[in-house]
Parts: sequence; structure tokens; C-alpha cells
Amino acid sequence: MFTGLVQGLGTIHSQGQDSLKITIASQNTKVILADLAIGDSVAVDGVCLTVEEIISNSFIATVSPETLQRSTLGNRVMTADYVNLETSLRVGSKIGGHFVTGHVDGIGCLSQSISTDRAWEMSFTSPATMRTQWKDKIAPYLVEKGSIAINGISLTVADCADDGSWFKAAVIPHTYTETNLCYLQPGDLVNIEGDILGKYVDKLIAHRLPTSSKQAEDISLNFLTENGYV
Repeated sequence: MFTGLVQGLGTIHSQGQDSLKITIASQNTKVILADLAIGDSVAVDGVCLTVEEIISNSFIATVSPETLQRSTLGNRVMTADYVNLETSLRVGSKIGGHFVTGHVDGIGCLSQSISTDRAWEMSFTSPATMRTQWKDKIAPYLVEKGSIAINGISLTVADCADDGSWFKAAVIPHTYTETNLCYLQPGDLVNIEGDILGKYVDKLIAHRLPTSSKQAEDISLNFLTENGYV
């Protein structure tokens, strides 16, 4: 479990077809490696990986075919040069972002990045070849003012389309400069993970709805109360 607060940046060097060597390339190297041990979890661009070996200022983790297919770890052509790194949450630690599991839902694409006086307004949508994945795995959990993880960064959805085809996040200067968001160009790919709370609520409601398929307009406050949601 992670919080979406990036601790440093790293670079990826592939070893074989399913192994990645993560070399730390950040001034926060000590933060990542301070007490890192074999078997620990590290979020790499939002993907939870297990440390299998530690060598000097790097660690090695094996990535499954499913993870390679579902995330940008399997395609480093249209991505930022660096990956975001965060070690796992400790019991009793501050939760400055939101609960991030490291289980990526799918891949998104930066469509626009605009600099304002106080923030960077970054818009994301689906890559042309992954619209079905976006529609099924990402769009249902896009809620205005809700939480979302982009490359492992805890962000707030500032605005989104009614059909979930795109969303916008306002990124403060500190987050922008301390993560790989500052390296992204329009068209670059990112890992996206929806809020775990939204997924559980969606699953519970789906199981409790009558087999007659209750319409959205029939879901009232009384209905939610009767079914234990309020």
C-alpha cells in the first residue's frame, strides 16, 4: 500500500524480457535505499514491484507479463525518461495523499499541459488503441474532486467529461517539478489507478442491485439507506 507521494526518481534498465533493473537517479537516493530490504514493495510509476536484489544504488525486480501489458513498464517508447519511486506505507505514517495499491487499471495519454500562475493544468485521455480498456477500467471511477493516481502520484480530478472520456488535474509546482510529470510531452503515456474506495462501492452496489436491473434514477437516499450505504 502506498500514498501517492513520490520520494524520488529513477531510470529503468531492462534485463531480459521480464526483468527490470531500477537505477536510482535522484537527490533523494538515501530516502529510497535507507532501509530497503529484499522482499520490500516499491511503487515504480505507480506499479507495485517486489525488491529481489539490491546492488549499490539500484534494485532488481521481476515484472509479470500481465503487468507489462497493463502498464507503461512494457512500453518505454512514449513515456517520461524517469520513473517515480515510492516505498510502501508504514503503519503509523502520515497519509498525505490517498490509498494507492500499486495495481494499475490501465494506460492514459497526456493530451494537454498548460502552465498557469499557480499550477499546471494537465489533461489526460485514452490512447487511440486502448479506448475499450479506458472505458471499462478507468472511466467509471473518474469523479470530479475525487482521487486518482497518475504514474503513482496522488492527484485530484479537477474536471472530467460526463462519459469519462477525459479528465483534468491541477498540479501544484512542487509536485510538477519533483515528479516525472515535468518530463511528459503531449502524447506520452502514463499509468492510471482509480480510487480503491470507488471500486469497492461500485462492486457492492452491483451485487446488491436487484436482478431486474434497477435504473440509476431509482437509486434514492432511502434505497441507499435500506441497503446499508448511509
